[in-house]
Amino acid sequence: MTYNHYIDHTALKATTTKQEIETLCAEAKEHKFASVCVNPCFVPLCKKLLEGTKVNVCTVIGFPLGANGTSTKVFEITKAISEGATEIDMVMNISLFKSHQYDEVINEIKMCKTACSNAILKVIVETCYLDDEEKKQAVACVKRAGADFIKTSTGFGPSGATVKDIQLFKKYAGKGLKIKASGGINTHAQMVELIKAGANRIGTSKGTLIYKK
Repeated sequence: MTYNHYIDHTALKATTTKQEIETLCAEAKEHKFASVCVNPCFVPLCKKLLEGTKVNVCTVIGFPLGANGTSTKVFEITKAISEGATEIDMVMNISLFKSHQYDEVINEIKMCKTACSNAILKVIVETCYLDDEEKKQAVACVKRAGADFIKTSTGFGPSGATVKDIQLFKKYAGKGLKIKASGGINTHAQMVELIKAGANRIGTSKGTLIYKK
């Protein structure tokens, strides 16, 4: 079995070049990955390079800290979609969440989902900063807000996706909320374990190395 349709082929480093994005898109087309996940400035280029393919253009919003104001996130989403993004990976306001301001967190996600229109919204909750009870609460917030996916990590925190976290998400997500595992996924074995645990998408910069081995 191949896993190409699970992979969001990712390049989010501060030093990512135009040439690296061109390679990313060529690889995504060749291997028929689900999407490329890039910083917002590269959305127009990716749209152009992926025109006529089934590879989606995904971009990150409020990245990587989640601490932007809601109106800023909404503006970022609207602009990204106008430039060709069809999937949005938005960082939850972790500060509000850790302050137990759950209604504010839910409201922000709802507003971002509305801004997405027909685009997919994935909400990054940065599991490395949450204990198990907080992870359960994060699932509840994301689910209540109507997002399409809950996502583990930005890849910029001290740790990334784990099988345990995916299992916890799966237990509480129900049928309507999908799961994206990301952060530190570097081997085929890791990817398969995470998918078996319940992940519907895999965010990785190592997609071409791990998907078919």
